[in-house]
Amino acid sequence: MQRNKIYLSGVIVLMAVVLQAQTTNSLGTFTPYSMFGMGEIVRQGTPYNMSMGGIGLSLRDHRYINYLNPASLTARDTLSFMLDMGMESYNLYPKDKNTQSAYNAFNMSHIAFSFPLYKKSAMIVGFTPYSHVGYKFEESERRPELVSEIGNIVYQHFGEGSINQLFLGAALNLSKNFFIGAQGIYYFGTLYKNSKTIVDNLSFNTISSQQNTVVESFAGKFGLQYAGKVGTKSVISAGATYLLPSTLSGEVSRLATSTIGTAVDTIFYSSKTGAQMKIPAEFAVGVSVGQKYFAEHNMHRWRVGFDYTYQDWTKTIFSPTPDVNFCSTVRSAYKLGFEITPDFNDPRYAYKRWTYRGGLYFEETYMQFNGCHINAMGFTLGLSVPVFKWSNTLNFGIDIGQRGSLQDQLVRERYVMFKIGTSLYDIWFQKMKYD
Repeated sequence: MQRNKIYLSGVIVLMAVVLQAQTTNSLGTFTPYSMFGMGEIVRQGTPYNMSMGGIGLSLRDHRYINYLNPASLTARDTLSFMLDMGMESYNLYPKDKNTQSAYNAFNMSHIAFSFPLYKKSAMIVGFTPYSHVGYKFEESERRPELVSEIGNIVYQHFGEGSINQLFLGAALNLSKNFFIGAQGIYYFGTLYKNSKTIVDNLSFNTISSQQNTVVESFAGKFGLQYAGKVGTKSVISAGATYLLPSTLSGEVSRLATSTIGTAVDTIFYSSKTGAQMKIPAEFAVGVSVGQKYFAEHNMHRWRVGFDYTYQDWTKTIFSPTPDVNFCSTVRSAYKLGFEITPDFNDPRYAYKRWTYRGGLYFEETYMQFNGCHINAMGFTLGLSVPVFKWSNTLNFGIDIGQRGSLQDQLVRERYVMFKIGTSLYDIWFQKMKYD
């Protein structure tokens, strides 16, 4: 346990450095698509999930915290305490028909702590972002009749902020093969969206507008899993989750000002309760097959899984964007992943004890522009390296993908995301035979 304490102390120091660095760069993402609605919805999961295409609804492994399905908490030793935390580097390369740019965001991705309750029942508490808003760009007026009459006009747009989720969950065994779990979720955060119109002609004012949305809401998530044998060596697992819908409460304030020289006048101000957004119900199912190393542990030699998610965002965002043909629509995601550990007990070659992962995904996001659905697709790779004890691991993942296209005046975004996390696993309250 002493080694684990040293390892944990180093991880906490590293996380503190990352959190301090985030104060100098508050953008969790950088995409013009985050201007609309709730911004960019974060694909949930630890590096363990992300490196397998994002699957997790049916996965059961006693070494990792899998918060995608609260029922998976029962896949553990009855005396184990588990901690999982991670960071991500998000490298985005947006391109439209005129320009191409690049941006990097570095954030904490998640932190979760799980502990036993009674026998096979367990609890979890954790934090992770739900959505990000992050964009900053400007464009010049190109209509010759306006430029000739007024002069150069520049439109600036800037936005930032996040909606986060704090969750508390529990799970228990219904029987030898069936497991259930539930999570209570608290959403909270602030979204800032600003715009400015700058005119070179001093006879005209500079117009600035801003919208600040403070949100909070409560929701619940329920999960179910089944795990059973297929033949003498293989196992099959299935899982399903249901997220309850929730209406975001809070406050929306709008302010518009006019500036000429050093004089600033308020043109418009309003503040009203209600964020004018909802998080709809979500239904997801998954299945996986694999081969275990040990009958008493949920540790697999190999495993292949598939997840499907459905969420209807239609009529959940009630604040339209002027002059933009945007609407929220149905979001669905298809994920396929695998993992393999060559030889978990190999005493000679460390790389044979590592776990290697890969996956694919295709997602129809909740955004639709000019009648075109914004889709995302990509592939993932990753691995887990045991540290000190075999159940403590460093987890790495990479996600390479694309969202949107260059057709219909849209933006194509290519991105590379790196995730690194640590899974700490330790047995507490164990009486030693020798002192």
